Order: sequence, then C-alpha cells, then structure tokens
Amino acid sequence: MRDRYGRDLHDLRVSLTDRCNLRCVYCVPPGSASVRPHREPLRDDELLLLVRAAAELGVRKLRLTGGEPTLRPGLVDLVRALAGVAGLEDIGMTTNGLLLESLAFSLAAAGLRRVNISLDTTDPEKFRRITGGGRLERVLGGIAAAEAAGLVPIKLNTVVVRGFNDDDVVSLAALTRERPWEVRFIEIMPFGRVGQFATASVVPSAETMARIEAALGRLIPLDVSGEKPARTYRLPGAAGRLGFISPWSQPFCLHCGRLRLTADGRLRLCLLRDDEVDLLTPLRRGASYDELKALLRSAAFRRPAGHALADGAFPRARLMSEIGG
Repeated sequence: MRDRYGRDLHDLRVSLTDRCNLRCVYCVPPGSASVRPHREPLRDDELLLLVRAAAELGVRKLRLTGGEPTLRPGLVDLVRALAGVAGLEDIGMTTNGLLLESLAFSLAAAGLRRVNISLDTTDPEKFRRITGGGRLERVLGGIAAAEAAGLVPIKLNTVVVRGFNDDDVVSLAALTRERPWEVRFIEIMPFGRVGQFATASVVPSAETMARIEAALGRLIPLDVSGEKPARTYRLPGAAGRLGFISPWSQPFCLHCGRLRLTADGRLRLCLLRDDEVDLLTPLRRGASYDELKALLRSAAFRRPAGHALADGAFPRARLMSEIGG
C-alpha cells in the first residue's frame, strides 16, 4: 500500500479511546473549562476487522494510542487478539503510564512488544502542573514494571513546552547516562484550541539540544538521516539514547509511512491535517470486507505531501488526545 507520492504505508496507529485520565497542557489548553463530548468508539470486532484489512494491505507495525489506551475495557484481551493478526510484526503502545504498573506483565504476555511512556519532567510538583494533577511516582512505577516485563526498549516522550518544562530537559537527558532508555524531546504541536498556545510555546529542537550539550557534553549523532521521526544521538558514555522529533523545525513528512485510525473509526491521513475518511459508517452499513479494503487503499493513496505548519495552518477539528499522536 502506497500513497500518491510513492511512500510505503507500513505503520498504523490505532486510538483505542479518546478518554484520558490527565489534562496535559499540550492536549487541553490552560484555562479550558471542559473537554469535548466523547465519541462512540469502534467495538473490538470492528477494530480487529479494520486492522486485519490494513495488515493484508501491507501494514506491519501497530501502535495503540488514546486518549489513554489503558482506559480501554478489555485491553489485555484486545491486545491478544491483535497479536494474532497475520502480517503484523510489531505491536507497541503509547501511554501516560499511570496504570501500567498493574498491566505491564499481562500486556507483555498477551503480545505487546514495547511501550512509549510520557514523561515531561522529573519534578513531582511540575509534573502535577503540566498534567493537571498526575502523580509522578505512579509513572515511575509503570516504567519500572514495563522494563521488568520486557517491554523494551523503553522510550520516554517529553513534549517540551516553553515556560513549563524547557528547563527540565537536562535532567531528563541525564537519565540516559545510566539507563538504556531513549528519551525523546518533541516540539509541541498545535491542535484545535491548543493551536495558539502551542505556537507561542514551541521550543525548537536546536535550542533543546544546545541546552543539553552545554550541561552534559557534546551529542554524538546516531541516526540523523531524517528518514525516521526522531533524529537520535547519544551522550558520551551513556547507556541510552536521545531523540529529537521536530515537526516545526525539521519536518519528516517526506519519509512518513504512517496512517492513523481514530477511536471513532476515521482514517486520519496526516497527524497535522484534518483530512479523514469515515470507515465506521460503511462498516456498520454492511460494506463487504473487500469494499472496506478498497476504501482503505484509496483513502491512503490520497494522503497529503505533508503538514502546513510553515504556512500557519494547523488542524482544528480534534485535540491531540482525540488522535493519539
């Protein structure tokens, strides 16, 4: 399965729910009084059917996202069923880690291979401020459990937000000196009501790198080709790695092979555009399996060349928590 620009589409991100148990500043803007009504999610059987169709069209990597995917009822059984889909070679999950301590071993036994865990600061008080009340110790417990369960390599996602945690990047980077983790620093992305806040709060990756180098030493390049979302480096003598994901300053659209399935059954063609194709309606109206595969293929083919952040355009229909990253 390829798009009209010849990019192979091998990576599907599936949002299991648009619900979340945190209110992070880069998902829900400061001062926002409420979140939008939740949409009806795909049932397990519907989700499995669409994933099986995508795998037959060439998808090899599956990443489960949210909202917060650990809030999905029956998650372990769903992962076990997904692990049995022919053609899938890797199943990962992106999570805030709050519920991971009790789930990590069951998820690993069901077939989950690895996890990305959000960690925006190592300061408990700042963590509460950034996440709207989250408890850092629960996330750290989730990280330890994931590592013990073999959900490795552990990747820690840090959304860098000016005025909130841009001065924490050094302590986060230092974690990789002793631990074989990949700490990934992500430029904040604009969605919906977060758009103007994000635009004013973005910290370019070059600034983050310069701050880390000034404190911890020169970064050693590992993979800076731009063919993957994260450009990776290592601190001198470190056990782990650092990654920098830079949708504003170093877009990676040229090599993007990702599609996204929203919790309410829309195929999202680009993270940072509102283009979506409704799969749920034809599925529930009785479309055949072959018709759904054809719809998937034709929708994927018309993916845009990339986002339009440089032109001041950003997606408005959904928040990040409704897409899953």
